[in-house]
Amino acid sequence: MGCTTSVILFKGIRTVFERNCGYICKQQGENNALEYTAFSLPDEDSEILIHSFLAKPKLIEPIDYENVIVQRKTQILNDPLREMLLFPYDDFQTALLQRQSRYIRSTVPENAEKEAQSLFVTECIKTYNSDWHIVNYRYEDYSGEFRQLPNKGTKPDKLPVHLYEVDEEADKDEDAASLGSQKGGITKQGWLYKGNMNSAISVTMRSFKRRFFHLIQLGDGSYNLNFYKDEKISKEPKGSIFLDSCMGVVQNNKVRRFAFELKMQDKSSFLLAADSELEMEEWINTLNKILQLNFEAAMQEKRNGESHEDDEQSKLESSSSSFDNYYPEIAKSTREAEIKLKTESRVKLFALDPDAQKLDFSSIEPEVKPFEEKFGKKILVRCNDLSFNLQSCVAENEEGPTTNVEPFFVTLSLFDIKNNRKISADFHVDLNHASVRHMLSSAPQQMMNGSGDSLHRIQDIHETVLQYPKQGIFSVTCPHTDIFLVARIEKVLQGSITHCAEPYMKSSDSSKVAQKVLKNAKQACQRLGQYRMPFAWAARTLFKDASGTLDKNARFSALFRQDSNKLSNEDMLKLLADFRKPEKMAKLPVILGNLDVTIDNVSLDFPNYVNSSYIPMKQFENSTKTLTAFEIEEFVPCIPKCTQPFTIYNNHLYVYPKHLKYDSQKSFAKARNIAVCVEFKDSDEEDSLPLKCIYGRPGGPVFTRSAFAAVLHHHQNPEFYDEIKIELPTQLHEKHHLLFTFYHVSCDSSSKGSTKKKDVVETQVGYSWLPLIKDGRVVTNEQQIPVSANLPSGYLSCQEVGIGKHSGPEIKWVDGGKQLLKISTHLVSTVYTQDQHLHNFFQYCQKTESGARALGTDLVKYLKSLHAMEGHVMIAFLPTVLNQLFRVLTRATQEEVAVNVTRVIIHIVAQCHEEGLDSYLRSYVKYAYKAEPYVASEYKTVHEELTKSMTTILKPSADFLTSNKLLKYSWFFFEVLIKSMAQHLIENSKVKLLRNQRFSASFHHAVETVVNMLMPHITQKYRDNPEASKNANHSLAAFIKRCFTFMDRGFVFKQINNYICCFAPGDPKVLMFLNKLFLSVV
Repeated sequence: MGCTTSVILFKGIRTVFERNCGYICKQQGENNALEYTAFSLPDEDSEILIHSFLAKPKLIEPIDYENVIVQRKTQILNDPLREMLLFPYDDFQTALLQRQSRYIRSTVPENAEKEAQSLFVTECIKTYNSDWHIVNYRYEDYSGEFRQLPNKGTKPDKLPVHLYEVDEEADKDEDAASLGSQKGGITKQGWLYKGNMNSAISVTMRSFKRRFFHLIQLGDGSYNLNFYKDEKISKEPKGSIFLDSCMGVVQNNKVRRFAFELKMQDKSSFLLAADSELEMEEWINTLNKILQLNFEAAMQEKRNGESHEDDEQSKLESSSSSFDNYYPEIAKSTREAEIKLKTESRVKLFALDPDAQKLDFSSIEPEVKPFEEKFGKKILVRCNDLSFNLQSCVAENEEGPTTNVEPFFVTLSLFDIKNNRKISADFHVDLNHASVRHMLSSAPQQMMNGSGDSLHRIQDIHETVLQYPKQGIFSVTCPHTDIFLVARIEKVLQGSITHCAEPYMKSSDSSKVAQKVLKNAKQACQRLGQYRMPFAWAARTLFKDASGTLDKNARFSALFRQDSNKLSNEDMLKLLADFRKPEKMAKLPVILGNLDVTIDNVSLDFPNYVNSSYIPMKQFENSTKTLTAFEIEEFVPCIPKCTQPFTIYNNHLYVYPKHLKYDSQKSFAKARNIAVCVEFKDSDEEDSLPLKCIYGRPGGPVFTRSAFAAVLHHHQNPEFYDEIKIELPTQLHEKHHLLFTFYHVSCDSSSKGSTKKKDVVETQVGYSWLPLIKDGRVVTNEQQIPVSANLPSGYLSCQEVGIGKHSGPEIKWVDGGKQLLKISTHLVSTVYTQDQHLHNFFQYCQKTESGARALGTDLVKYLKSLHAMEGHVMIAFLPTVLNQLFRVLTRATQEEVAVNVTRVIIHIVAQCHEEGLDSYLRSYVKYAYKAEPYVASEYKTVHEELTKSMTTILKPSADFLTSNKLLKYSWFFFEVLIKSMAQHLIENSKVKLLRNQRFSASFHHAVETVVNMLMPHITQKYRDNPEASKNANHSLAAFIKRCFTFMDRGFVFKQINNYICCFAPGDPKVLMFLNKLFLSVV
């Protein structure tokens, strides 16, 4: 109920039921006598009397509202003003709103919820699969004051200003157009879009041209609609539309929004479009009014020429019918306008109030939207071509196009030199001509192809459209000028980088050199086709400024030869730091060639792209000819302001082999050209196969069982920069691990020796493994692990056992078991957390059924540790964490547990507000929060337990910092109380009960206690903490107002009475303002 209705209710009940109350009459008489006496007494006596008059007046105790309604039921039902006392029975209802997604299917894999064993994983999946639970208030629009009543009509911005001729200045550029307006004719001008209505050309968005239109009345009374290129209407118009020939004006939104059509007598038409719906309606109404005036003038002339036998009524009817027959569009719009005028005239009357025009209620209640997947600045990267100066025809018969003489492979990624980090995953592109791709044999893929047992099956899409991607969509949350798009170029392994790059660095285009390189390349492709080597790199800037304006004119730099000693991402960041220093870049060796890559903005309706898990969007054309774009994963900074609550399932692990120190090993005779093979396994048994969950490269299968890092020729301590992307299983266990196998690759294809020796391309030179789960969490960041010369069955059991203390199979460690391999892993997951405190809390909840069987002291310890949870983790898993905390709250058996749960929630709410992310909290309360099913014997309700905990925290003896945060952000807790109450009433079929039976006596007592505990904070802290007092006052008012919908209304009036009792006539202005604000909200 709104302020006006509440006051009327209160006064109405007093008038009806206490009209003969002696106290009221007596009090009124006393007041009148005092007022008269004050005016008649001298000043000194008057001040004394006024001071005594300011004593706190006695308040009338509220009546038992529900009993009065029942006792006077018949009388009230027969009263025409009964709606003032009876509230709507269907005022609120719960609804299930389907979660909207941009994907054609759910991002959660099939059977993921069944496979999940961890409580945290299960709850995350439920969060991403659940629809929105909302509470609708049907009469919400009528719960405010009259100036906030719903008004479907257009509200004028301000009262029309009257202009008089004596006040107008003469316009020097006045032309014939202005003469019509001086004669009292209708005039209008403004910008419109004019469509090209040629019958031979279809009207499209592009055919609209922006023109300035000016409606004028000519000397003979007719109207023209002139249009110009600019606002200088003194010039000759570009064209005119003669409204005498117009038959009607109708809305037409088929081609463009806010468009309308002028239908002419010769069956032609003019299509115009406005910038807004309001402007469109104004133009249509103005033009229709002119057409109606023209029609009436024509009918008048017709009547003057005919006999006057018909009376005035018949003329009016014939005029009306003729108007309807000849101009049905105008007649229809006229009737609609009349109906609209009648229905809105009363509400528009309030708009004449000058105070109403100064008010803007649009920002009082912030617009709340559901959680949605958000991105930073999106950039479309199109890879067009990679060409080197050294080119030839690669076909055997030398018939075909001239292309690069060997295959090259491009990897694109984003680097941020300001924050010194790589900020995107790799985007792999194969720009080779089809004839060049045939040079690669399809041979050594024994580890890549499988039996189709990939963890993440590709659904609803042809795998062929994923084979050779050329378009990638990158996202940057924090754009600035120091972000670079870097291209790394690789080729098939042949030898050293210097030796292989030499032919490409000579400016002479010798066909002999090309043929020699082609011959060597064909041999290498046949023998070592699956191994790559670093070759070159290039970079370009991305943004012009920090606002995200793309630098489209920038081009990739020259192709620099890759330095075998500067391969890592850290080395790349150092090179990019000198990118704008020509004297430094001039020293780098250049390979003659060109990389053609363009960038562009991504439109909202961009079609045919898949996300980083290869799930297609709704606008995806499932065809083998579809040009597919790939969203590239962004590595968002781990800070709260850049984090958003997760809304989709995503579970990727990025693995980066970094360095192998093999110069001191004595276990193998040859270990120089070292290739690293990465596999993901779920068992350490001898016959176990690696899982097919590694994302493949262009031209190969979508998912593979293994991936190889680039090989450095003749390096015993090789560095690596490769990124291996893995789709993790939904549920990880202790046996899941990464297995690294090292091979010595023989690059020489010498004919000397036996046939067997010639066939030996690779020799195993060691193994290493990294268990993924440690203390229940995924192992991330940089790790250094030892290398073994053999791989016995059950090797995982030896991981933590020191040298000489073998409890499992015999392990032959390389170089005495030193940690020779350096690797790094990066987890991008919406179902696994790296925060130890959050993990421990959920793990303990799983053991104790969300605290139902928990020891109070242990659970309190884990709850307190949540205060140390990282801010970005808190935001990312916000719905899941809050849902679990409310679940623990309802199952807590001890008050200490409930209070600590509430303290954690207060901490989370405060953190969100301090980071400016309170919109996420509003989205959670309105859409995501869902009270647990109420079981009286097992669980309690959130609204009852939360009210009790709030009371404890508001006690004077409690921590004042926590209580201040509760006051400052109290809106969240009162909104949760309201939604919990609404869901409790509907789900337990208590809406039809009498209001005083809907909630327990203990809950009524808890609400009254909260109000009484809150009031001293409001009335006493307004000086020290004005913001907290004001927020608490407003939140309490909103809660009390909503309680009229759910609870015993007499009880609610009593709470208003309790509130008012805390104020006195002599209070400061600030407190009086809070009092008035409270009553205006209620």
